[in-house]
Amino acid sequence: MIKLFKNLQPYRWTIGLVLVLIFLQSLSELYLPTLMADIVDKGIVTGDNGYIWRIGGLMLLVTAASGLFSIFASYHSSKISAGFGRIMRGKTFAHVESFSLQEFDKLGTASLITRTTNDITQVQQVLLMMMRMMVSAPMMCIGGIIMAFSKDPALALVIVCVMPVLALTIYLIARKAIPLFKSMQTKIDKLNLVLRENLTGVRVIRAFNRIEHEKKRFDEANLDLTDTAVRANKIMAAMMPMMMLIMNFTSIAIIWFGGGRISTGHMQVGDLMAFLQYAMQIMFSLIMVSMMFVMVPRASASAVRINQVLDTVPEILDRPAAKVAAKRGGHVVFDNVTFSYPGAEKPAVSNISFEVKPGEITAIIGGTGSGKSTLLSLIARFYDIDSGSLKVDGIDVRDITQESLRSKIGFVQQKAVLFTGTVRDNIGYGKEDASDEEIRHAAEIAQATSFIAEKQEGYEAIISQGGANLSGGQRQRLSIARALVRRPEIYVFDDSFSALDYKTDANLRAALKQETTDSSVIIVAQRVSTIMDADRIIVLDEGEVAGIGTHRQLMETSNVYREIVSSQLAEGEIA
Repeated sequence: MIKLFKNLQPYRWTIGLVLVLIFLQSLSELYLPTLMADIVDKGIVTGDNGYIWRIGGLMLLVTAASGLFSIFASYHSSKISAGFGRIMRGKTFAHVESFSLQEFDKLGTASLITRTTNDITQVQQVLLMMMRMMVSAPMMCIGGIIMAFSKDPALALVIVCVMPVLALTIYLIARKAIPLFKSMQTKIDKLNLVLRENLTGVRVIRAFNRIEHEKKRFDEANLDLTDTAVRANKIMAAMMPMMMLIMNFTSIAIIWFGGGRISTGHMQVGDLMAFLQYAMQIMFSLIMVSMMFVMVPRASASAVRINQVLDTVPEILDRPAAKVAAKRGGHVVFDNVTFSYPGAEKPAVSNISFEVKPGEITAIIGGTGSGKSTLLSLIARFYDIDSGSLKVDGIDVRDITQESLRSKIGFVQQKAVLFTGTVRDNIGYGKEDASDEEIRHAAEIAQATSFIAEKQEGYEAIISQGGANLSGGQRQRLSIARALVRRPEIYVFDDSFSALDYKTDANLRAALKQETTDSSVIIVAQRVSTIMDADRIIVLDEGEVAGIGTHRQLMETSNVYREIVSSQLAEGEIA
């Protein structure tokens, strides 16, 4: 957690101010019992009303000053903790954005969400408590002990005897509660995972009538977290009655022994009253410390999880000598490329060699799991190859900065992903400074103008989260328009026409051919009709190249391709 607190550097002077304010507040509160003792011993006992009014007025001023110190300290400490939370969320989010897909696979999306929100909130709350309690509690405890000894050293031995009992009670309670608070964070992860799966997969759940099953899954995760929280809070609930019991017995002991010392003339009534208040201040400061002992381990567990994210070094980084890719047209060459996913038993693709030339359409086809999408991920360097070489415009992709490499690519993935906002925002996502004319042109090529025109707001129509208010084909067309608007050197379509009807598919490919005359186009498709006119077709089978050529060439040379074609097209269409 200390490692995270290094991010408080911008607030170092404000933290110093808070410490000074808390110190002054503590001094004020420690001074009040002494003033009260003076009123009793020198004012009430002697009947000096003037002295009572003067010291009473002073007590009011000290109380007001203490209140002001407390208000300003609370304001600034809240500002610091909120600012710290903002810094940490921003830093964590920015670092997660640099992750490759391997880090997302390893840490998990649900866990990353929990770490960026709940875990940072836990540390933020403890920081607020630390600035208030962890500073004031030791001051009040040490100050109270000093003032108690100054009033009556002999009676102060009562406090000395009670403190080990209090400390032992705190230790026994904290030892049982701390592991439970730590485990709660992991169980929040689990609950978040189940909830996220339910919300994103709600259509599948309803389609298969699995609502009761999912309710049961959520209830199990929810009950597990609730049981742990209840057990932890039951233990914590025992702390306050125990503390109050010890405090009350301490008060009885102080009054008992203090009364004897008053009767023998070793102590005055006002001093005994002040002594009681100092004893209570010491006890309450120890209770505050005990609360910190419970909160800090939970926050420490959260801090470990946050540091785990921040300390994760992305597998894919720009090399020190990485270059900015020049605009040359998007010539892609796979030379004996092999790649395995982390932990996989065998390579996803093996010994892949082919070439993608500007001005040509290269298609990739194959069965499910043959490695089609994997090849596209390698071009964008979402993963790094194990062996061989993958070059774009004659330069190994690992020697090009990721930003400049991806700026050359217009990527349309298999599952269309849209963002909350307008139609214009989603198309313009591909090019930040895209003009209205460029956005309209991209939509026209992507065959999206027809359904956009049907919307009352047109390009200003709101797209809900994930494009839930659009059909699958409409989402795909907007995703294609998003790639077209940036006019990249390499167009990558990962089965991006699957939700389109045959007429729209044909119109889109015809318009696309005119638009991409100077660019490289790579299309992964399941439909043979989509790729029959491609300049080059790569056939994949179980991660290996089973044939390369045009449609006619492959029909003569590739058994795998002929099987795919015959399963989709009639005799007349094949000819």
